[in-house]
Amino acid sequence: MKVVCSQAEFNAALQLVSRAVATRPTHPVLANVLLTADAGTGRLSLTGFDLNLGIQTSMAASVEASGAITLPARLLGEIVSRLSSDSPVTLATEESGEQVQLTSLSGSYQMRGMAADDYPDLPMVESGMALKLQPTGLVSALKGTLFASSSDDAKQLLTGVHLRFRERALEAAATDGHRLAVLQVQEALQSEATAADQSTEEESGFAVTLPARSLREVERLMSGWRSEEPVSLFCDRGQVVFLAADQMVTSRTLEGTYPNYSQLIPDGFSRTLGVDRRGLIAALERIAVLADQHNNVVKFSSDPENGLIQISADAQDVGSGSESLAATLSGDALQIAFNVRYLLEGLKAMASDQVVLHCNAPTTPAVLRSGDETDGFTYLVMPVQIRS
Repeated sequence: MKVVCSQAEFNAALQLVSRAVATRPTHPVLANVLLTADAGTGRLSLTGFDLNLGIQTSMAASVEASGAITLPARLLGEIVSRLSSDSPVTLATEESGEQVQLTSLSGSYQMRGMAADDYPDLPMVESGMALKLQPTGLVSALKGTLFASSSDDAKQLLTGVHLRFRERALEAAATDGHRLAVLQVQEALQSEATAADQSTEEESGFAVTLPARSLREVERLMSGWRSEEPVSLFCDRGQVVFLAADQMVTSRTLEGTYPNYSQLIPDGFSRTLGVDRRGLIAALERIAVLADQHNNVVKFSSDPENGLIQISADAQDVGSGSESLAATLSGDALQIAFNVRYLLEGLKAMASDQVVLHCNAPTTPAVLRSGDETDGFTYLVMPVQIRS
């Protein structure tokens, strides 16, 4: 194998696929990235795969001799990132095929690799479900829900995001047991989305739960994607593949029945608090300085007569603080407390200027919704019980 490529492109591709390289590999080859050079297409392909998450990308290169090899991801990444961006990078394998010479204008490096045959194949989904998604719709669905997924591996299913496709709409949901984020994107799918060998009836109710870690990589990839071309999603037998131009992310699915989260959202509310979203975020961030000292709890007190809400935190033996905000209130006065981090993460995931907090009692679930009815974002958060 002999290939010449741009340092900047090679470095960017390495940084991308290295995110799927195992930090504690179960087999030595899983600490490597797979490099495949094809003289026919004039492209160099890079792959990282830890048996759960796989990322593959390809780039234009001058390929003098086709071939494939795996190289230590961390070592290769650290060398390439420090090379001059003005100089092209040449990669050449010796006859034995295990030793690689990396040459730039400033110098040369030798690295020992492992045979490409030892590298596991990325799962390929040949049949099953095939959907075409709008990149902007997919990114907004993930940004609005990923933060609410659980980081507790014991709650395996809750460490993912549940994606449900119905006709052209996508509904994404994530919960960690304390809060729930649901976002509906109406025109997320292209109308010609089809399922291989599936009826349209089955297709309209297709749902899958995917690990948050995999979806963060999909979101990162799509956020930097400048094209309006659709993203292809293939799903079959516990594997999902996202395909966008010359980049691919593969992920296993999380097996099991995702909780029926729509049952958690109350049908009606006796109290609402409408407030400016940015003003509320700023006030909460100031109060959080004190709340951080003691349980992260902030207390909301509504004053319907004066059209104000007061946000306060009381950190024992440290101090206390309060902020007042103008609000549009309905229903009786209320005192309710929340984990300030949960509130801030939900508010920052919203896009609208106005936000409405819906609640019934200090001990029942509260729901944050955008003041814009078309937003499609619902954020349920459980209050913290406070002793009066």
